[in-house]
Amino acid sequence: MFVRIVKMAFTEEKVDEFLENFEKARHEIRNVKGNRLLELYRDRQHNNVFFTYSYWESEDDLENYRKSELFKEVWGKTKPLFSQKAEAWSVDKLITMP
Repeated sequence: MFVRIVKMAFTEEKVDEFLENFEKARHEIRNVKGNRLLELYRDRQHNNVFFTYSYWESEDDLENYRKSELFKEVWGKTKPLFSQKAEAWSVDKLITMP
């Protein structure tokens, strides 16, 4: 299992549109084969900056999602709202401390 982190900065007037779109799609994304967790975070100092954390069983599962119609639809609505290019990282979780 690995974690995909995506940082997105939106134009200020597009933040509400992003949040509405995310709310509509989040359950579908979470139910994609191989997805184990989906979280959305907002930067505390920059209200227009968000991070998604998603946990995936395998890289193939993430790639299948990225090739899906759902991803094309979600990303197609999200990308035009950016104020700058999104950044993404795939990382392995090493330690969890409950």
